[in-house]
Amino acid sequence: MKKTKQRHPDGELVMRTIPMPADTNQRGDIFGGWVMSHMDMGGAVLAAKLAQRRVATVAVDAMSFLFPIKVGDLVSCYARLDHKGNSSMKIHIEVWVSSLGREPRCATEGVFTYVAIDENGRPLPFTLQKTKD
Repeated sequence: MKKTKQRHPDGELVMRTIPMPADTNQRGDIFGGWVMSHMDMGGAVLAAKLAQRRVATVAVDAMSFLFPIKVGDLVSCYARLDHKGNSSMKIHIEVWVSSLGREPRCATEGVFTYVAIDENGRPLPFTLQKTKD
């Protein structure tokens, strides 16, 4: 029997939460918008840390919902920098789910684009900051 390589989270842990019954869709699974919202918040944590300034989400690409998330699952978002532009960056975000009695697995992933902004909300060039944390 061929053994498959186990996948692990790729990136920095940026958010962890547990969905509740109010977060479900009409089928009883966690609503995709709820998942996407948490991914956006987690990605913004990394983007702001790297830019050392305010950031705003400007695009979401390549979303893949791999399996449903259930009430009570431990939901963890991991983020890593994919690409840095002059004032923007692409952050790859993975949502990993842990359930009682199961190994953690990736439920959703996507790429979000954030732009560094000034106090008036206008794009602002930045350089990546090295941070301890």
